[in-house]
Amino acid sequence: MQQVMLICRPGFEAEAGQELTDQAASVGVFGYFQPVRNSGLVRFSIAGDEKPEELMSRLALGDLVFVRDWFAILGDCPLPAQDRVGAVVEFLRDRNWDGTLCARVEVRLPETNADRDLGNFSKKWMAPLSKGLRGAGLLKADANAVSRGRLEILLTGFEQAIIGFSLAGNRSPFVGGVPRLRLSASAPSRSALKLEEAWKVFLPRDRWLDYLGGGKKAVDLGAAPGGWTWQLVNQGMMVTAVDNGPMQPELMASGHVEHVEADGYAWRPKRAVDWMVCDIVDKPRRTARLAVDWMAGKRCRYTVFNLKLPMKKRYEEWLACRELIIEGLAEAGLNCRLSARHLYHDREEITCFIERLD
Repeated sequence: MQQVMLICRPGFEAEAGQELTDQAASVGVFGYFQPVRNSGLVRFSIAGDEKPEELMSRLALGDLVFVRDWFAILGDCPLPAQDRVGAVVEFLRDRNWDGTLCARVEVRLPETNADRDLGNFSKKWMAPLSKGLRGAGLLKADANAVSRGRLEILLTGFEQAIIGFSLAGNRSPFVGGVPRLRLSASAPSRSALKLEEAWKVFLPRDRWLDYLGGGKKAVDLGAAPGGWTWQLVNQGMMVTAVDNGPMQPELMASGHVEHVEADGYAWRPKRAVDWMVCDIVDKPRRTARLAVDWMAGKRCRYTVFNLKLPMKKRYEEWLACRELIIEGLAEAGLNCRLSARHLYHDREEITCFIERLD
């Protein structure tokens, strides 16, 4: 059975599986998924003759919302205590693995792993594993060589690993789809990490200055106490923070923030700004309509906003919001790019990014 391993936020296995089942069918690949509840892992089995790499070449990871990362599964490999490297070498040889496909190997752990010893082992095992695979001709001799894929080893414990490979250019730039971010002591709240992660996921790294630099102007709806405003100010932006609640005094002392005490859904700027961001907890369709209104009125060029999903039918609610956004932008005659992702720092919400291209 040809399978793809999907990596998602623990608890969202059904949403990730439903999404890939639908998206795969849209490109002519049919299958079914097997979630393991609260594991953050989903096996998607292909029902036809297509190979996992065919599906992954037809479908972009960036077009998926609930799937953080993925890789094609080669199989489950038992790991004997005495020679785990040798077991992996033998496993790959039994599958006639092409050693020219990958130059590097990545050892992963499930997000739910609570075994510190396994975590320490995975770090120490990387060097001898890479050396053993390279010596056996199962990886390219030069670790820095250009390669089509990367060998993936998912350790589910000391006794077993799920082995597969990911494709260059169609996998997360972060292992497991999780960027390692550090919260500054000066940040007003942990929500600051959500906006930073959104930028890292949605914006090309070599164009950050185009999107965020140059003294841009921004509006933060539902700003208090100022986590997202703090991120905008750190990029040198002048920010209008809209919220009836109080802002962090240190942030206000920066001179870059104007605090407007108003309802974020009702307030509108007198002049257009570069960015509108919104992290208000409300019905997701209301927030979706708000974003469409700002874009349709050309009140901003870029927007990042969160959609708080209901506990039940989370995937269906996202589809309804996506349709609302796409139809609203089309009716306004706008050429826009819409992206969405269930970020690592999100919980029950997903983060959306819209860029006006005209």
